[in-house]
Amino acid sequence: MSSRALFRHAIDLLHAVIDGQQPADKQMEQYFRDHRDLGVRDRGFVAETVYGCLRRRRFLEYLADATPADAEDQVSLYLLATQGWSIRALEDAGYRPAIKGNTAALRDFAARLRNHAELPLGARTDLPDWLLNKLLAHYGEPETLALAAALNQPATLDLRVNTLKATREEVMEKLAAEGYPVEATPYSPVGLRRRERAPLFKTASFQEGLFEVQDEGSQLLSLLLEPRRHEMVVDFCAGAGGKTLHLGAIMANSGSLYAFDVAAKRLERLKPRSTRAGLDNVRAVAIAHERDVRVQRLAGKVDRVLVDAPCSGTGTLRRNPDSKWREPDMVQTTATQRRILAAAATLVKPGGRLVYATCSLLREENDDVVTEFLQHQQEFSVLPAGDILARRNITLALTDDALRLTPQHHHTDGFYALVMERKK
Repeated sequence: MSSRALFRHAIDLLHAVIDGQQPADKQMEQYFRDHRDLGVRDRGFVAETVYGCLRRRRFLEYLADATPADAEDQVSLYLLATQGWSIRALEDAGYRPAIKGNTAALRDFAARLRNHAELPLGARTDLPDWLLNKLLAHYGEPETLALAAALNQPATLDLRVNTLKATREEVMEKLAAEGYPVEATPYSPVGLRRRERAPLFKTASFQEGLFEVQDEGSQLLSLLLEPRRHEMVVDFCAGAGGKTLHLGAIMANSGSLYAFDVAAKRLERLKPRSTRAGLDNVRAVAIAHERDVRVQRLAGKVDRVLVDAPCSGTGTLRRNPDSKWREPDMVQTTATQRRILAAAATLVKPGGRLVYATCSLLREENDDVVTEFLQHQQEFSVLPAGDILARRNITLALTDDALRLTPQHHHTDGFYALVMERKK
């Protein structure tokens, strides 16, 4: 497809994302369904251009002197500033600068790109003030700059091997034979990674249930829970069930595995995924709230409970860059997290394990929540995450008992997890 056509598709899709009510990934899925003439490479260019505009929004606003730029201006500035496009290439693609009204403006923008060190901190990090200030207070400026740079890079494509059906080596060989070579992840013993996007859902390996798409950091959460065969296990905030499927594989498809979530539509996706994975020990249960009677029936009976709590999602900005421009209600979010953790804890039997986790980089959703919980729930004690991972030959340099993953250090999404045990 011509550069002019791709340029126009990127503009139209960015327009749809900005004006739409759905998250960017859902808006993109709909756009590509409506434009089936776009090939794989074309879709890749259009999607990454739009994601790039969302990631670098504050930088682009700075180049545009903070004036409201329409989708065409944003796409053009992104291609010029970060993708090596020339002014001539933009003009050949059909761009007519609207911000200043003439081509000389673009030359001025191009000249300003050479002064990155002089950029305001917001433009250098491409973070909104609400998030930038929280990260600076917690990490300091040098680490925040490194973190922001990592968050503004596309995420790798991570897979989790379904060990019920194949080994990691077998899946690597099969995917390579299908034309999609992958490499082993450095931490998860069942993880695979691909640097470039690919239509892996169409492969025979996926259709046979040999793998699922799952960030390596997310895989480590299930390993911290350490479920055993024939136990009763609860994934308290299961969503579409990615971690549930991993837990089921670790349990060798034995015991009872409950997947709780308040979003019934997301849970519906778990059934076909369980079938493809070869799991029949999973029970998906849609609940009205964390104190639902179906939750209370399991009070004091469960061996292990995983709480991957709803959060700000600040650790996943590589994948969801649009979310950083919507400031969450942190008071409401942390109140929900505290309620969910307290409710999930009632399920754990004496000697059982509880893991609290988020994909957040913010202390108020992580350390503050578990510190308050442990002050009121003194029958729970902390187990060092590093010791648990070491038993599985996973070496991570942790600064304390919690698991803390960040994209600049671990090349995963940002995750926090604390492991707790109920006294016998």
